[in-house]
Amino acid sequence: MARSLLAKKGVDYADIDVMADTAKRDEMVARSGGRQTVPQIFIDGSHIGGSDELAALDRAGKLDALLGLDA
Repeated sequence: MARSLLAKKGVDYADIDVMADTAKRDEMVARSGGRQTVPQIFIDGSHIGGSDELAALDRAGKLDALLGLDA
């Protein structure tokens, strides 16, 4: 769901397989305040949450600004 939404917005993103890279998984858990589910989404270093939170930001009209799309 998150990939689809970001693709629809036309933004580039890094998709990191934290299941294959335990160091990246540990980093994700630390940066997300202990969350272990995937995806955990970060925009410009700020933790957004998971797919549900990303979709909620979009529904609220706040995602475009975070992505730098509201010119």
